Amino acid sequence: MTSPTDPPTQTRAATGPSGVSGPGESNSEGSKSGAIVLARHGEPALSRRLKLDARGYDRWWATYEAGGILTGQVPPQELIDHALRADVIFASIRLRAIETARAVAGGKAVREDPMFIEAPLPAPATPRFVKLSPKTWGVVSRFLWWFGYHRGQETRRQAQARARTAAERLIVEAEAGRNVLVLAHGFFNGMVGVELSRRGWRCVQDRGFKYWATRRFERE
Repeated sequence: MTSPTDPPTQTRAATGPSGVSGPGESNSEGSKSGAIVLARHGEPALSRRLKLDARGYDRWWATYEAGGILTGQVPPQELIDHALRADVIFASIRLRAIETARAVAGGKAVREDPMFIEAPLPAPATPRFVKLSPKTWGVVSRFLWWFGYHRGQETRRQAQARARTAAERLIVEAEAGRNVLVLAHGFFNGMVGVELSRRGWRCVQDRGFKYWATRRFERE
């Protein structure tokens, strides 16, 4: 698993027409905190319509982690609007998040950061005859991971610490008056959202956790 702290943040300009204000520029209200928007990536180009044993699911998850998004998708206009208003755009280093950023950033620079990768989903050891869909394996694996099963990967406590660090990083940007957009992953975005709430940020718009969905936070 890629360490969320070792590789340096990379900044790239997303392909597409040039946007308006760039990263690091304050919004026009200056002293007012910017908003923080957490967005999930687009639909990945990997079928969930199959049954797998535990080891097969591990291989499926590795492919999911390495792959991009399904071609032909049209991002929601609301997400594009969030990107247009953003002064700073972060993306996970996973390809599905990077391709999502390219689809919505309008040529703005995107900071690719391992801080925002998804929490791991190690499947439990089970007999080979136990075959489940990737969605069901995900639910089972997430439940067990939450209660301590990690097979040597990032633990729940470690992921929570990473979420706290991520939230603090986003707050620094927003409290400087910048609007922030994060293009990352459903579960880890949820963990970051919890940490933002604990620090006095209120979710004022919640589109859930489906592909392309957004949650907008503002300082209370």
